[in-house]
Amino acid sequence: MFFDVNRLEWTRAPQDYQVEDGRITITTNPHTDLWQRTYYHFRNDNAPVLQMETDEKFFSFIVKTDFTESHHRFDQCGIVLYLDSENWLKGSVEYENEQFQHLGSVVTNKGYSDWATTAIPADVKTMWYRLSRREDDYCIECSYDGETFIQMRVCHLWEGGGKIRFGIYACSPEDSSFTAVFTDMQITECAWKAHDGQAPDEA
Repeated sequence: MFFDVNRLEWTRAPQDYQVEDGRITITTNPHTDLWQRTYYHFRNDNAPVLQMETDEKFFSFIVKTDFTESHHRFDQCGIVLYLDSENWLKGSVEYENEQFQHLGSVVTNKGYSDWATTAIPADVKTMWYRLSRREDDYCIECSYDGETFIQMRVCHLWEGGGKIRFGIYACSPEDSSFTAVFTDMQITECAWKAHDGQAPDEA
């Protein structure tokens, strides 16, 4: 499997975008987001998502994001695995203010989202992500240089064991718009190796 832009399909295409070999741009529309229920008690499901489909059980997807133009609270872009409105995951940097922003991930199972974050300096303007699949389990990693990746999240998707769709997204939950740039996209053999520690429980 290799990354081919011709295999990408939109879920809710934005008004302004450009898709080329090696470079994709998405200009966000205001009031676009992905979130389901938890804590905030609202359901937002209108962010543009650009993905390809696969039934491959073991692989890694890598992409570099440039969010230099993000400037308003919650402006974000990153990786996504979107199955439907109630089952998906994403990893991104969300702008907060001129001092810091949130590097984090959201996993949504059966219509409930959770959000895990860490604060990073506001002057970080690019981030690499690697999404790895091992059947219905997933690992999200990030990197500042595209070489050394740091684990952000290991998770399970209850509906993520069969054919899936994965790719990129960008959105601006509040009254904002910015252009996100995606480059260096590739699909590799699964970089998230099988666990070699404690043996699984007996069935």
